[in-house]
Amino acid sequence: MYPILEDLRIVECASFIAAPSCALHLQQLGAEVIRIDPIGGGMDHARWPVAGDGRSLYWEGLNKGKRSVAIDLSRPEGRQLAVELITAPGPDAGLFVTNYPQQGFLSHEALSAHRPDLVTVRVLGWRSGAPAVDYTVNAAIGLPFMTGSADQGEAPVNHVLPAWDLLTGAYAAFALLAAERRRTRTGQGQEVSLALSDVALASLGHMGQIAEVLQSGDRPRYGNALFGAFGRDFRSADGEHVMLVAITSRQWTGLVESLDLQAPVAALEATLGVSFKADEGQRFIHREALFPLFERAVGALPLPELRARFEARGVLWSTYQTLSAAIAQDPRLSLDTPLFAMLDHPSGLRYPAPGAAATFGGAERTPVRRAPRLGEHTDEVLAEVLALSPTRIGQLHDAGLIASA
Repeated sequence: MYPILEDLRIVECASFIAAPSCALHLQQLGAEVIRIDPIGGGMDHARWPVAGDGRSLYWEGLNKGKRSVAIDLSRPEGRQLAVELITAPGPDAGLFVTNYPQQGFLSHEALSAHRPDLVTVRVLGWRSGAPAVDYTVNAAIGLPFMTGSADQGEAPVNHVLPAWDLLTGAYAAFALLAAERRRTRTGQGQEVSLALSDVALASLGHMGQIAEVLQSGDRPRYGNALFGAFGRDFRSADGEHVMLVAITSRQWTGLVESLDLQAPVAALEATLGVSFKADEGQRFIHREALFPLFERAVGALPLPELRARFEARGVLWSTYQTLSAAIAQDPRLSLDTPLFAMLDHPSGLRYPAPGAAATFGGAERTPVRRAPRLGEHTDEVLAEVLALSPTRIGQLHDAGLIASA
């Protein structure tokens, strides 16, 4: 965490990954984030993975450092209280992140009637406002038909990483900062709408895949082969799986030399009339001729010998390992770094939690803070932001409109 955005106050009404991760990124750069939760928790409050007692590790991971205010949003009085928090005065307040529907009491139009310079960042599924999640967007955009091996047939293969959720959360964070900068210069608020489907479509466009499909049709499955260059998994003599990649000519030369494949590769080049060093695309086109050479060479050597050869020549490679092995045995992926801090979490578990992924030169990291217990900050936020008296806060508790941890 860095105290870079410490003057900003952001209110979040959100669930799942994209919108909560947006506010999490901002909090880990110092912004105050007030999360408004329904009493008893929102749709993702118990989402897996969970601790032994059923408390969500997912929820406490996405909400680190935030302050939780629990309000009964089903009642008009509770909704009014939420509106007052979102639109509370202050030059660095009036910043709202949500994935709630575009219509209703949390619409930008309704909220901006209370604060015209409000900045709302609203995460959508589809641009129309229709619901979608990462997996349904991914299914619709076609990637599961590019994933997996050629013998998969027509069955789709889902990816375990919710890429569009994560990209949308990061995009939403810098979109909010852009809108806040515009407000600082002009005094004008605005709503920024960001759909998972648009992030997915734009991302494929940025990588040339839309142009590709318009020109050549849908990309087939290539299994673990890297599209457009040389790359695939291979198995060593002692049964270890390694991923080899060669995109640049230098990477290709180092890989070929490390496995003593100069002669057979040169013979194949002569037969085909191509230069694998000069043209990475030729390595992909002729991958079925190249792969057997590398399978034999890698399969003849144990992993320690491969490691020594690859590292001596700067080969782009990696072993395959489970997440548990990675964090326990790989010094590059150790949790014992400034990125992580050991915390006692609301689940009752003690484990390391990450702060800001970026390192800002000349700025000091501040401690990572755990996620709140549901409603943990209800009373103090209402007192600080809305200047409610202890008597009034007590009345709200008695009426069942708010709850604390």
